[in-house]
Amino acid sequence: MSIDVVTFGCRLNAAESDVMRRHVEAAGFDDMIVINSCAVTAEAVAQARQTIRRLKRTRPAARIVVTGCAAETEAQMFAAMPEVDRVLGNGHKMAAQSWTGVRQSFDFGVGADEKIKIGGLGMMRETALHLDDGFAARPRAFVQVQNGCDHRCTFCIIPYGRGPSRSVPAGEVVAHVRRLAARDIGEVVLTGVDLTAWGHDLPGQPRLGVLVRAILRHVPELKRLRLSSIDPAEIDADLFAAIGEEARLMPHLHLSLQAGDDLILKRMKRRHSRADAIRFCDEVRRLRPDVVFGADLIAGFPTESDAAFRNTLSLVDDCDLTFLHVFPFSARERTPAARMPKVRGETVKERAGRLREKGEIALRRHLASEIGRRRRVLVEGANGRTEHYARVRLARAAAPGAILDLRIVGHDGHRLLAA
Repeated sequence: MSIDVVTFGCRLNAAESDVMRRHVEAAGFDDMIVINSCAVTAEAVAQARQTIRRLKRTRPAARIVVTGCAAETEAQMFAAMPEVDRVLGNGHKMAAQSWTGVRQSFDFGVGADEKIKIGGLGMMRETALHLDDGFAARPRAFVQVQNGCDHRCTFCIIPYGRGPSRSVPAGEVVAHVRRLAARDIGEVVLTGVDLTAWGHDLPGQPRLGVLVRAILRHVPELKRLRLSSIDPAEIDADLFAAIGEEARLMPHLHLSLQAGDDLILKRMKRRHSRADAIRFCDEVRRLRPDVVFGADLIAGFPTESDAAFRNTLSLVDDCDLTFLHVFPFSARERTPAARMPKVRGETVKERAGRLREKGEIALRRHLASEIGRRRRVLVEGANGRTEHYARVRLARAAAPGAILDLRIVGHDGHRLLAA
């Protein structure tokens, strides 16, 4: 049996791909390719289309199902592709019965419109946890505790692909993490579309810090807990306290910043200013001096002037950012930013390149500062990850999931080198 799940986009998609693989296998498919797509940029959608065509050429007998955010936002386009057998939206992909239904329907010929099963996201008010047995052999587990988004940043199509914000109750999350810890998972990563919105829809409106504290208190055997991307505008007092007091909460935070210029941030409809971002990083660094920050940054947002771009470029130094995810602006249909005056394509590309170069310099500076230190490294095969999320090339083989105390002796510009 040949089952492949090809994942584009975020860590949440990666976590969901693991669950879908189990559902596809249980449904009895013998030659299946699932494309778990991303809609963040037009490039991500184009990459999914190219991948579909390439895989169909190499495996002509395979059935291809497209799911993920782009399946919601570009359903008709994918359904019109002759290589695609079904389009399954985010509201259906995590249910085992959806894949059983797809399996049963493949005996019947369908037209393009009947290929599609999407929608219903606007009515969704809860998120369920999905335990993946495949995590037993992996060093890190991603746990989806939140889905959807209630905000409407002017550049973002994701609310159309994920629906409203909804949270998994804390008790279910704690029980889930406890099961993972019992399988000797080395690290748990909490994920969500808008992770710091966790709890807003639950009774009493708890905040993310309450959940983090509960996990660490009730699962003392958990070795490491990490957060995926967070919004600095939504950090609560309990989370600040956990960052400063909980050694098992990893000192690495990836921030949804997007820009460093106040006018651009306003036009993006972000909820923080440049000063807010700098103040946040300074406060976290005061609580946890060894913290390392990553950030999402967009180059060439509509109306971005040279001065505005320089403000974003300088934010890398002002916030002391290390791991950058740089996105050239990509207009998404139905978003307000798609109707704003565009920056020339060549300028967008040049600015994205300068931001990436700035990120590479920041990363090399961080790697150089690690030489001579001892770090706790989570083994992931031939490589590992420090507490601060830097990749480490191991000098010798070790069991995946083991956490080793290693001395850092050098770096190659991308990874640390361990003795």
